[in-house]
Amino acid sequence: MGKEALIKMLNRDFRDEHAAVLRYLIHAYQEGEDTVMGAGLLSRSREEMWHMHWLGMIICRLGGEPDFKPGPYPFDPTNRETILQSYIEYEEKLIPHYNDEADEVKDAHIKRVLQREAWESAIHARRFQRLLDKLSQKDRKAAVPAGDHELPEAFLKRLQKELASKYNEMLQHLRISWTFQKQGLRGWSLMDQAMEKMKHLALFAEEVAEDGALPEFKLGKIDRSMAIGIALEKALDDVEKAFDRHSRLAKNKEFASHGGLVMKMDLTLQQEAYQAAEMKEWLKRK
Repeated sequence: MGKEALIKMLNRDFRDEHAAVLRYLIHAYQEGEDTVMGAGLLSRSREEMWHMHWLGMIICRLGGEPDFKPGPYPFDPTNRETILQSYIEYEEKLIPHYNDEADEVKDAHIKRVLQREAWESAIHARRFQRLLDKLSQKDRKAAVPAGDHELPEAFLKRLQKELASKYNEMLQHLRISWTFQKQGLRGWSLMDQAMEKMKHLALFAEEVAEDGALPEFKLGKIDRSMAIGIALEKALDDVEKAFDRHSRLAKNKEFASHGGLVMKMDLTLQQEAYQAAEMKEWLKRK
């Protein structure tokens, strides 16, 4: 298989793993992180992020660009049982898919990664089955929590906008980390920051889902700079703008009325200030 064909194949897998991350995240936020179902879904979404990471690393190492547009994730939303059964079927289909791809690849590392994607997909299917088996008949037939729809519409839109912004900021950081993986600690330090952004993202997504709306992970334009200095300047600009918006949002009367949001935002602001300071230091050394 030629390099371009290999990159195309891996990007298709990358989109599918991205779709799984978002599906399990959205469902986890709807169920609530502090529930058995929500915690299990969050765990699966984090493992799918590792799958994305391995594929993204390989794609960029081959000189390709990761395609961040999520693939489709078909599921039956009738009730918890039909949703979980959809997840089981999705994961089970990936087992022969990845094994077949591994057979087509000569590179030993890529072959192992694809084989690992296959056997971890098998484990995910079993875990979803176990989660389904533990549900009572009543819980199986229950719909996903729908929320009370109490948030003012303008405030809900603001949360959705911040969610999308943080989502794209996270993807941008991941792209930089993968593209400049040979640049040493700067690339890997940005990976750490990208992982922190998952928690920042949850600040908005959880509140949106708990109110009954679907968190909107809207993909924006991903900067494709091939010079690490330019890429870092863009990443720094994103973080500084987010810090400014969030500082103002923290003073919003509606926002301040939600104690849980205030506490999470306090941490987010401190982490964003830390991230900006780190990137400024890296830019001095470039």
